[in-house]
Amino acid sequence: MPFLCLLAALLAAAAAAGPARAASSDWVVTDHTRLRLVSAVDRVGEGDTLPLGLHFRLKDGWKIYWRSPGDAGYPPRLDLAGSSNVASAEIAWPLPERFEILGFHSMGYKHEVVLPVTARLEKGGAAVRLRVNVDYLTCADICVPYQADLALDLAAGSAPPPEEAHLIGRYASQVPRRGAGLGLAVTGAETVGTAADGGVLLRVAVRSDTPLAGPDVFVEGAPELAFANLDRRVGAGGTTAHLDLSVLGLEDIPGGRLEGQELTVTLADGGRAIEQAVTVTAGRPAAANGLSLAAVLALAVLGGLILNLMPCVLPVLSIKLLGVIGHGGGRARTVRLSFLTSAAGILFSFLALAGVLVALKAGGAAVGWGIQFQHPWFLTAMTLVVALFACNLWGFFEVRLPGWIADAGESAGHVHGLGGHFLTGAFATLLATPCSAPFLGTAIGFAFSRGTAEILAVFAALGLGLAVPYLVVAAVPGLATRLPRPGMWMVRLRQVLGFALAATALWLITVLATQAGKPAAGAIGALAIAIGAVLYLRHRRPVAGPVALGALAVLAAAAFAVPSVMAPPAPQPGAAAARAAKADFWVPFDEAAIDGLVAAGKVVFVDVTADWCITCQVNKAVVLGRGEVRDRLGGGTVTPMQADWTRPDPAIAAYLASFGRYGIPFNAVYGPGAPRGLPLPELLTPGAVLDALDRAGASKTAAR
Repeated sequence: MPFLCLLAALLAAAAAAGPARAASSDWVVTDHTRLRLVSAVDRVGEGDTLPLGLHFRLKDGWKIYWRSPGDAGYPPRLDLAGSSNVASAEIAWPLPERFEILGFHSMGYKHEVVLPVTARLEKGGAAVRLRVNVDYLTCADICVPYQADLALDLAAGSAPPPEEAHLIGRYASQVPRRGAGLGLAVTGAETVGTAADGGVLLRVAVRSDTPLAGPDVFVEGAPELAFANLDRRVGAGGTTAHLDLSVLGLEDIPGGRLEGQELTVTLADGGRAIEQAVTVTAGRPAAANGLSLAAVLALAVLGGLILNLMPCVLPVLSIKLLGVIGHGGGRARTVRLSFLTSAAGILFSFLALAGVLVALKAGGAAVGWGIQFQHPWFLTAMTLVVALFACNLWGFFEVRLPGWIADAGESAGHVHGLGGHFLTGAFATLLATPCSAPFLGTAIGFAFSRGTAEILAVFAALGLGLAVPYLVVAAVPGLATRLPRPGMWMVRLRQVLGFALAATALWLITVLATQAGKPAAGAIGALAIAIGAVLYLRHRRPVAGPVALGALAVLAAAAFAVPSVMAPPAPQPGAAAARAAKADFWVPFDEAAIDGLVAAGKVVFVDVTADWCITCQVNKAVVLGRGEVRDRLGGGTVTPMQADWTRPDPAIAAYLASFGRYGIPFNAVYGPGAPRGLPLPELLTPGAVLDALDRAGASKTAAR
C-alpha cells in the first residue's frame, strides 16, 4: 500500500538521520479522552500527500467507534474547512474490537489508538496549514459527544521523520490489507436461511494457507443493514471456516433482498487482516420458497396425517388403540363427543407448543420440531407420565380428575370423563412429536421463517392432520361401537398394552442417560419404579390417601430434582469424536470441512440424528446399516458424517435451518455433482440413498 511504503521509507530515513523531533498539535483534553493530530513528517517534502494520524487516548472503560459502528454510535469525522493547501483527507481504520452490551453489537477502540490519515495536498511541496475539527463519540455506560479543534503547521522542504512516524506506522500496520493476501481469502458469501432472531442468515466462507487461529469477520453493507450474532465453525484441517451472521434491516433497502448486494468483508485471524469486496449469492433455497400460505397449510395437514403412520408414534399406539376398543358396544353420541374431545386435546397441545416456540424465537433461541426432547426435565415428566399410564392400564389406580375437568360436558351430553379424553389427546401429541414426517418439514420450515401468525396457523394445521383419525371415528362412530363390548379380554389387553407403555418409559430413560448422564437416568428410573410400587401397594393394601399422595409427591419432586443435583460434566472437546468412533464408520459432523472435501472430489453423506428420534433409529437399522448402502458408506469412497442432536447444538440447528428444516431425521449428500447438498426424504429407502450418492459423485458437467 502506498501509505505503508511511504512510512517505511520515512522510518529508514529516520534511522539514518539521527534524533527525531516532535510533529504534533497540542493535546485536547476532555473528561474521558485526550486527542491530538500527529504527523509522520516534520516538513512537507516533495510529495503531494501527507501521512497524518489522529491519536486518541481513552480512560478505562471508554471507547470510540470504527467506520461501521454497529448497532449504535458513529465514527470520528473530520472537517478541514480552516486548512490551507489541503484538498482532502481520508482515514484508514485499524482492525477494531467487537463489543456487546445487552444484545447490541458495536465495533471500535479502547485505551489508545491512532487513526492513520492521508491528506492530499492542493500543491505538492508547498507549506501546509492544518486546522482540523474532529467530531467524535465516546461511550461507556453513557455516551458523550465531543468536538476538538486541532492545529498543526508544516513548512516546505524536507527533514528527518519525527518520532510520531513510528507511532503512526505501528497503527498503520494494523489496517487490513485490501484484496486477498497474507494467505487469507474470503471465498464467498451466501444466504442460507433464517436466523434465530428473524434476520437473514449470511454465511461467509473463508480460506487460509495456514491453520486458522480464531477467524473473525466485520461485514459492511448498506447503512440500513445490521450484522450481528457471529457464529464460527472451523473445518477439521483448520484451513477453512464458515462464519454465520444475522442480517437485519432488509425491509429498508430497495428490493428487500440481500442476494446481489456487494458487501465489504474485513477478515481477521491472529495478526493477519484483509479487506475484500464480495457479492452475496443465494444459498440453498428454503424448502417452502414460492409456496403460498394456503398451500403450506394443506401440506401441514397432510404432514400431520402422515405423522400418525411414522415410527415416532409407536409409543402412543397403546393409547390410540384403547381409545377405539374401549367404546365397543357403546352409544354413538358418547363415542362422537369423546373423540372430538381427544382431537381438541391434540389441537390445544399443538397450539401450546407453538406458543412456547414463538416465545423462544422472540428471545433469540434456536427453535425446532421436537426440541423439547433435548431437555431433561421434559423427559423426566414424560417418563413419569408414561409410567403412570402403564400403572393405570395394569389396574393399580383409576384416574380421578377434578370434577370440573373429568365431568366437562356432562350437562350437555351426560358424557363422563371428557376431560380425561382431552388430556389423553394432549399427552399423546407431546409424546408423538420427536421426529419429522414427509411434508411436515416443509411446513415447519415455512412457519419458522415467518412470523407469529404463520407459526400458529401451521401448527394448528399440523394438529388437525394428526387428529384426523379421531375426527373420522367421531364422524363414523360405528367404527368403534361395532367392536365387542369390553370384558375380560379388555382387561388382558390393557395389561399387555401397559407393558408396551413400560417399554416406552424405558426408552425415555435411555434418552435421559444421554442428556443427564447414566447415574441421573438410573435414579429417575428407580424413582419411577418406586412410584409404581406405591401405587401397587395402595391398590393391594389400601392406606390413607394423604399418606400415599404425600409419598408420590415426594418421589416426583425428587425425580425432577435429579437432573440438577446429578448434572453431568460438560462434554469434553473429544466427546463427539469418541461417540462417532463407537458408531462404526461414522465421523463427527464438521460442516466447515464439507467444501474442502467436495473440492477434492469426495462425496459426503450427512446424517442428523438423535437418540430420541425413533424414525432416525429405524432409518439406520433398516437402510443405513444394511446391504449395499452400508457398503457404500463404509467403503472409503464416501465420508459419512453424523450430527448428534440429542442435546441442544446451535451449529446443528443452524445447519438444519440452512435447508429450511427444523426437525429430524434429516440426511443430505454432497459431492462434485451436488456441492450445495441433496436433501433426502425423512423415511429413507436404499434406492433413494444410492441414487443420491451417484448423483453427488458425478462431475458438475455430467450433473448438468
